[in-house]
Amino acid sequence: MGTITIVGLGPGAVGHLSLETMGLLKGGARVILRTAVHPTVEELRRQEVQFTSCDDLYEQAASFEDVYNGVVKRVLEAAKDGDVVYAVPGSPLVAEKTVVLLRTAAKEQGISLVIKPSMSFLDLAYVELGIDPIAGLQIIDAQDYAEAASAGKHPLMITQVYSQMVASDLKLVLMDVLPDEYEIYFLRNLGLPDEECRPIKLYELDRQPNIDHLTSAYVPPLPEGELPEGNNSDEAWEVPGIISFGEDEEEEADSVEEAELDDVETDAEDFLPEQSFDDVDIQPLVDVMRTLREPGGCPWDQEQTHKSIRSNMIEEVYEYLEAVDDDDTAGMREELGDVLMQVVFHARMAEEAGRFDLQDVIDEVVDKLIRRHPHVFGNTHVENSDDVLRNWEAIKKIEKQERKHVLDGVAQGLPALLRAHKLQSKAAKVGFDWDNLDGVWGKVEEELGELREALAAGDKEAAESELGDVLFAIVNYARHNKLEPEVALDGTNNRFASRFAHVEQRVTESGREWSDFSLAELDKFWDEAKNLEKNS
Repeated sequence: MGTITIVGLGPGAVGHLSLETMGLLKGGARVILRTAVHPTVEELRRQEVQFTSCDDLYEQAASFEDVYNGVVKRVLEAAKDGDVVYAVPGSPLVAEKTVVLLRTAAKEQGISLVIKPSMSFLDLAYVELGIDPIAGLQIIDAQDYAEAASAGKHPLMITQVYSQMVASDLKLVLMDVLPDEYEIYFLRNLGLPDEECRPIKLYELDRQPNIDHLTSAYVPPLPEGELPEGNNSDEAWEVPGIISFGEDEEEEADSVEEAELDDVETDAEDFLPEQSFDDVDIQPLVDVMRTLREPGGCPWDQEQTHKSIRSNMIEEVYEYLEAVDDDDTAGMREELGDVLMQVVFHARMAEEAGRFDLQDVIDEVVDKLIRRHPHVFGNTHVENSDDVLRNWEAIKKIEKQERKHVLDGVAQGLPALLRAHKLQSKAAKVGFDWDNLDGVWGKVEEELGELREALAAGDKEAAESELGDVLFAIVNYARHNKLEPEVALDGTNNRFASRFAHVEQRVTESGREWSDFSLAELDKFWDEAKNLEKNS
């Protein structure tokens, strides 16, 4: 039975590899690397260090847990035949799951294990960022969403931001508790000639080029006295009465203190009947959720947090929208129930934490609806829907006094089509808009022409910019025609998926390969699918 010696390959540069570590790697023992995807490995090859890596496990395993267990098993098996040097990126004692597992397993099997000190990327990060970890630095994995939700309360170093997908998921979690434009630091290849340590806006995290296995992010704490979003206990500004807005709602909103606010009370109960028209009772759902969360209830439900089930809310909403698109009445009823369950679930967790309860949620939205409909519950006169929307925006301006600019309130992290639609709508409300459809369509044609010119010139950067302008102009044309571009594109995606499934079915039924069909033959299958849609 041999000894397992664990060494670190350092943050990246060969100069950060200790002489002791290099001596061990060249000392004759069997060398196993967790991964050969590391800048130092090229130097090991030049030094003729013989090694094997565990990269094949990453390709075969279904999850990272399976990878790590596979690595541990491989190292332990090798140790049965003699000494093993197991090398990991960075330091063995910083964010290295396999080392944790190996220490436990080696102890259980009576195998001698030694860990050698190595430099971590954190040592370089402290220098680049000018921070001292004694100030309460927390180090987490990018996919530890529960811990990421504490961002802003203390310095936070986030490792293993190894892909744009991971960066995107992480960004969404952080944006739940921090402003979209909060300044964080993007770290990559520290210690190498092309190292990066630069400030970026939070919403830009997944838009950085070259995100890879040597990428991390640092989130500074919020300034003293500020709380992360979602933890602010200050009460929202409340309008003390129903306000009447004239044609110039901006001027009226600015002079709200002079308005007559005593004509109508805003308490919701003044406008609601003692019983609903169909006597809806949500209490059974509330009771079931409370039972699931209480001791003796469901272990899974008890373990959940706002962050852990955030994706469930999104999933349920999309499933409801799919039922709407399919005109599936039973599906709509079922999926609306699932959406409602998510609301009750989140409210229950908030109540347990002493933040708010379901009644607070209901009261707030009822008060908001009454407050923003003075033409129904007050004395304001409106002629049409446009007047209603102008009133709505003017009242929102009073309620959201922290928004100083026209485009404030349009989140940076929204899907691009939806954000474009919202930006254009906001600008249009102050008169920055085309006054006829011909002008809007002319802009689409103009941008298409500029895209063709950029493509013909072979200028990829300019072409990408012009393509963005084309999409923005098309969104504007859709808005002027009261079409929702996000909904339209989603419908097209669904139709494509359905039609392609038919094509795939026809290919499968034929017993032939895809390559055996010409495009014309596949197009016939496609046309069949379109005809089936029309006749269904």
